[in-house]
Amino acid sequence: MLGQTDRALWDLHDLAMLDLDGVVYIGTAAVPGAPEHLRVAREHDLRLAFVTNNASRPPSTVAAHLSELGVPAAGSDVVTSAQAAARVLLDELGSGARVVLLGALGLREALLEVGLEPVTVQDEAAAVVSGYGPDVLWSDIMRAAVRIRDGLWWVASNTDLTIPTAYGPAPGHGVLVDTLQRFTRVQPAVGGKPSRPLLDETIRRVGGERPLMVGDRLDTDILGGRNAEVPTLLVMTGVTGLAELVEAGPELRPTYVAADLGGLGTTHGTPEREHGVHALGGWRAGVEAGCLQVSGAGEIDDWWRVVATAGWAHLDACGRPVDVRGVRPPAPQGQGGSPLGSAS
Repeated sequence: MLGQTDRALWDLHDLAMLDLDGVVYIGTAAVPGAPEHLRVAREHDLRLAFVTNNASRPPSTVAAHLSELGVPAAGSDVVTSAQAAARVLLDELGSGARVVLLGALGLREALLEVGLEPVTVQDEAAAVVSGYGPDVLWSDIMRAAVRIRDGLWWVASNTDLTIPTAYGPAPGHGVLVDTLQRFTRVQPAVGGKPSRPLLDETIRRVGGERPLMVGDRLDTDILGGRNAEVPTLLVMTGVTGLAELVEAGPELRPTYVAADLGGLGTTHGTPEREHGVHALGGWRAGVEAGCLQVSGAGEIDDWWRVVATAGWAHLDACGRPVDVRGVRPPAPQGQGGSPLGSAS
């Protein structure tokens, strides 16, 4: 069941932890409306933190990119999986420990920031840390794999199987993690989402007593928020679409859902259910013969809420996802009616 509020989220929370790609920007361009939504959120005293599983770029580089897109940010506003991994290592090994570095500049800087000493795969060390790095040598991966197999403690920055590129999704650090796991039969400690350390590190660095995790991915952002025991807002501007939303099991379901970051500044209603039909704000959604049926008119955020609750109710009752073929979200203005069985 989705959460319900009678106040805007920026009045209920003092920190929004924002995933980046698919939430604030897509590639080299800002998500439409995102800079303005975040500007207004800051005016309402909502603290913003930008969290990323990308361990290759230092926070200052990420902040500069955000600023270029119209979202002013300092390096201290950005928290990466590299920093989360470094904190995991520091808490276990203490300052000054030598750590084999298998990654890029962002991971090196994170180790140095907390007083750890990055070393090569041939050096004596207390642990190995790995992260995405396009220039990591296969020979170094092989040597690190043998050392992990032989007992060297391993921390991975994240387990993302893909990374966004200008030419489409490409293999991410999670592919290397999977390869090393198969060879070593070792499970690493993980710093990034959906593991908890990244969000804990974000709260430690940026502050906030009532944090909210905001993301576009169910299996990293929303699950990560659940693992960190904080409420979550799913925005529908990234990789999650209608099919993925209605297929989400209980552990992947967000507290709130909105079309975009405008959801930070609105109240969130919960659809009412009567005779198998979920209704909210002029929209009605139900399931007939296993197919999602939507009718009515209203705000786009309410459309996403009724289709989500109708889809989840069907999944919980029947054990299989609802068929969403032919169902499309309304235009952003949410105006105009649509016939039963579709939304246009």
